[in-house]
Amino acid sequence: MTFEKRTARRKSFLRLFGAATMPFLLTFTLNAQGVPALKDYTPATMLGVPPRAWAVEVAANELLALHHTGSYLRYRMHVIDEKGNQLRDVIESKDGTVARLIMRDDRPLTDEEDQAERQRLADQLASPSAFAKHINKEESGRKMADEMIKLMPDAMVYSYIPGQPQTMTNSDAPQVVLDYKPNPGFSAPTTASQALSGLEGKMWIDARSRQLIRMEGTIFQPVNLGWGMLAHIYPGGKLVLEQTNAGGQRWIFTHFSQQVSVRAFMVKTLNVKTNVDAAEFQVLPGALRYQDAIHILLDTTLPR
Repeated sequence: MTFEKRTARRKSFLRLFGAATMPFLLTFTLNAQGVPALKDYTPATMLGVPPRAWAVEVAANELLALHHTGSYLRYRMHVIDEKGNQLRDVIESKDGTVARLIMRDDRPLTDEEDQAERQRLADQLASPSAFAKHINKEESGRKMADEMIKLMPDAMVYSYIPGQPQTMTNSDAPQVVLDYKPNPGFSAPTTASQALSGLEGKMWIDARSRQLIRMEGTIFQPVNLGWGMLAHIYPGGKLVLEQTNAGGQRWIFTHFSQQVSVRAFMVKTLNVKTNVDAAEFQVLPGALRYQDAIHILLDTTLPR
């Protein structure tokens, strides 16, 4: 097999694996009864709500956060993965997200690295079709996440954990904590959704805003995608998501990490390890064209 074919197969697998793990960020659905308006947030009133109802409320808010129509942010995103340690300046434009690499391996960019990044952004300015191709991939992932969310009512079972309510942040709002685990009666209709059968964990929900604050997941049993011909996900993997209100009731992740071992195409074992942190959020006054967002990034002085 040629290098090009091996690379194409690896990219194909990673897209599939990404689709399978995306629902971890959005493990909820909309087709159920919501949480009734509560006049108080005592344990009795909070625990009188069916666990599934809390998940429904969170689902609606997570989908709003995913699409964030009419809401735009600028922030710093720190990513540590197989590509190394990178800090990016990110702007959400009306056309899609744009980002500029501003630090690598906790050090300022060299002149050569900065020039290469400037050229990459200049190429996007010169070729709207290239930028559109990038955005199409982003939209494809979002569409797949939406489709997967619809499966979650049947794929997972939710229950309260002991010791309610809890508080794990500086917020004065009480938090509902739920366990989730696979529904043994669920039959995955797609290859990507087969990954859900091996995932369990817990989630923390802000009782007043009905927003997801934290979610933890563990791959507790092996999972085969495509009868194991596409991938075999080994047990022991860990996933964590944390979110915050960045301003104006716009919720966004502050931390996401995953550590998963997968055998791809019955041949190569991949250790997928990613750690992403987001901070320094700024709510933008309005929508920008992607070209304007790129110019703002290029005009920003790099950290030294």
